[in-house]
Amino acid sequence: MEKYVYSFKEADYRNKKLFGGKGASLIQMTQLGLRVPPGFIITTEACKKFYEPRRREISELEGILLKNPPPEVRDEVIKKLHAIIDSLDLPGEIWSQVVSYMRELEKETGKRFGDPENPLLVSVRSGAAVSMPGMMDTVLNLGLNDETVKGLAKQTGNEWFAYDAYRRFLQMFGKIVLSIDEKLFSTAWEEIKRKYGVKDDPDVQLEGLKEAVERFKEIIVRARGGFPQDPWEQLKLAIKAVFRSWMSPRAIFYRIIEKITPDIADCTAVNVVTMVFGNAGWDSGTGVVFSRDVATGENKLYGEFLPVAQGEDVVAGIRTPMDIEEFRKSFPHLYEELYQGVKLLEKVNKDVQDVEFTVERGKLYFLQTRNAKMTALARVKTAVDMAKEGIITKEEALLMVSPDHVLQLLYPRIDPKAKATPVAQGLPASPGAVSGQVVFHPDDAVRWAAQGKRVILARVETKPDDVHGFYAAVGVLTSRGGMTSHAAVVARAIGKPAVVGAESIEIHEEEKYLKVGTHVIREGDWITIDGHTGNVYIGVVPTIEAELIPELEELLRWADEIRRLGVRANADLPEDAAIARKFGAQGIGLLRIERMFRKPERLELLRRIILAESPEERRPHLEALYKMLKNDFKEVFKIMDGLPVVVRLIDPPLHEFLPKPEEILEQIYQRKMRGDDASELEKLYRRVKALQEANPMLGHRGVRVGVTHPDFYYYLNKAILEAAAELKKEGFNPVVEIMIPQVSDVREIIYVKEKAIIPALKDVEASTGVKLDVKIGTMIETVRACLTIDEIAKHVDFISFGTNDLTQAVFSFSRDDAENKFIPQYLDLKILDANPFETIDIKGVGKLVEYAAKTAKEVNPSIEVGVCGEHGGDPKSIYFFHNKVDYVSASPFRVPLARLSAAQAAIINRQNPHY
Repeated sequence: MEKYVYSFKEADYRNKKLFGGKGASLIQMTQLGLRVPPGFIITTEACKKFYEPRRREISELEGILLKNPPPEVRDEVIKKLHAIIDSLDLPGEIWSQVVSYMRELEKETGKRFGDPENPLLVSVRSGAAVSMPGMMDTVLNLGLNDETVKGLAKQTGNEWFAYDAYRRFLQMFGKIVLSIDEKLFSTAWEEIKRKYGVKDDPDVQLEGLKEAVERFKEIIVRARGGFPQDPWEQLKLAIKAVFRSWMSPRAIFYRIIEKITPDIADCTAVNVVTMVFGNAGWDSGTGVVFSRDVATGENKLYGEFLPVAQGEDVVAGIRTPMDIEEFRKSFPHLYEELYQGVKLLEKVNKDVQDVEFTVERGKLYFLQTRNAKMTALARVKTAVDMAKEGIITKEEALLMVSPDHVLQLLYPRIDPKAKATPVAQGLPASPGAVSGQVVFHPDDAVRWAAQGKRVILARVETKPDDVHGFYAAVGVLTSRGGMTSHAAVVARAIGKPAVVGAESIEIHEEEKYLKVGTHVIREGDWITIDGHTGNVYIGVVPTIEAELIPELEELLRWADEIRRLGVRANADLPEDAAIARKFGAQGIGLLRIERMFRKPERLELLRRIILAESPEERRPHLEALYKMLKNDFKEVFKIMDGLPVVVRLIDPPLHEFLPKPEEILEQIYQRKMRGDDASELEKLYRRVKALQEANPMLGHRGVRVGVTHPDFYYYLNKAILEAAAELKKEGFNPVVEIMIPQVSDVREIIYVKEKAIIPALKDVEASTGVKLDVKIGTMIETVRACLTIDEIAKHVDFISFGTNDLTQAVFSFSRDDAENKFIPQYLDLKILDANPFETIDIKGVGKLVEYAAKTAKEVNPSIEVGVCGEHGGDPKSIYFFHNKVDYVSASPFRVPLARLSAAQAAIINRQNPHY
């Protein structure tokens, strides 16, 4: 017969999949010699066995709930689900083992289950492989009935306590096992407290408790026909109820949200534990304690203790508990025993512990331990402190801190104490929470910011012309766009909070208002956006500022010692380079020069260059523009002195820098209505129309501009190289790498090198007398470039994968449209495992990257290989890039995250080379 039940003494606490987290902790504490009430575990395999006869039907109903159906459908599905589960019974082989272990429990405790003179009472507690707080059910004081309650009173010499335990059991059993509305019990209990003129539960007299018992039994009779007096029937029903709670709607939805898949936890175990009573008197109570302060990370016990209390009384907030320092003063000997036990558990589990305990008549019992949930600040501090104390290694400390913890320390976030309800939700494009007055035009953002106002720029979608508004605003909100849209990429690059693709919001830019539901927010009204969650709020919601702590800097230094993957930063402007250097970037892996055109005078020059019909017409504008850009390059090179800076030559479609044809038509119409000459505007309109493309993202952009207009590329390179030469004369050490984007054929590289880059280099060296050592490379973002990398690698010093455009090309997806229109459904239907624009698609895009990187190294062993797409800042993608490329490049505010992720990848790879 398969074994479904184990005692705490015989089971293996490391097998959480079989015994659940709660059971594993009871096993561990028992085997460590801590005082734990005796008991046994019914395994998760028993839970699966319980569901087996109706598994297919249950799975189908669960699938319907996963699709979030309308309330009436949801209620009907839940009703069917409960009916099916209620029809199930415990298999005979499981129940016989439960009975056998109950008999062993009787021998160990010297009590008898159901004995009216010396009753054994137990708790029946859930416990999945991972913590699911509040999602599943527990029943305390099981075994009480009209006879055993008298035996408990005699056994303890405390009739008040016995009836308090009985009324608690009836309420919990009625709610959890019999599914009776809990309000019926709580209302009756409050009426009794008022009747006896008391506020707190312990002050209710014995007569009141007995009255509550009778009232509660009446509620059960009316709702379910009667209360089962047989303790064995109570036990069987309670075990079924705990199994049933695994399939409760709240547990199902929690598993979805927390991504708890069957391979992580596929059912709950049941823990049957001898009762110890925190409500036995004023020398008794229940508490929760953490081995360190979970808010600050300070190395001291942190928690609460509630006298004359049981079970959930502490977290339920029915009375104000004493803090753990008061407990120490009131019960010094118990505190010392608690401290030693908690610290032992921390040392053994190598993590901060969350421990539940009960005191019964002056004796301490440990009921559960688990790894504590902590603030990001506390998690980082405790990881570093525990490594220094020798509890864990540096590598273990690095694995304890998640990349999300690092992000949370770098950006402000919504104060968890704030009671605010979001009015809309978009995509959390760039972390941070901010409040500001909403404006709808980038020029207005600049003007308002100059007046000292905090503004949030709201746009339907953004374009390069809007970037000056980005820098002026404290945050950005769009109703369209995805995680790699222009708004999202730029916001992350400059460290501004952003929520994009909030499609429930109607943004009326010209009329300067936005509408969501029945709410209308006009220019100047205050809103709050949360780039951590994508939530949008009306008004000002309190935020908590970022906390940069010395422990984080130390942890990242440890990461730098371990990682083999370089970490650089993507940047647009000198300000970005300064942030990147501050956060430990080893250079700039992608300097997007088109962002430098944001100033009106530069944008005007660029438009004239694009609209010019001959080299002669372009040249004076190019001369003027390159002189403006040179100072920006010079500043970036100076900030990154001694570190490489990869400068990408102009990449976006040229139409993005031009006015829209309909805007020009409107101006023509207005001018003609006034009787003014519109010939220049008409000429502009014809030229803009001539430059229009059916699919600009696949049109005249990147290297194609360099091929058709080599003079454009020449002057861009001249600005870059003159900046470097001047800095060398000033004693600086600029390390310049020039990157050609959107290449699909090696001959494009050869052409622009010969016609633009090399001539610019020679001219600058001749005019300045400075010899420059410049690397020339390309961005690999087309499928053909990946497939012909054996030719390309022979003609470049480095390659860097632009995984945003490469993903778009491989999938034939339009990034913004895909993320808004169908990717969410693809994720729900499991057609995609993850959004490929957030996490690298290993089977497709990843395969191309791996092939191209390997082939490039074979053809050109000295070639440098990097990744500069948004995936360079994604932890899961970084794990994939480990051992495949030389460096990743992330937005400045994600550099610390990338440093940590790269170290974690190295550690995991060392532990599991096939990872």
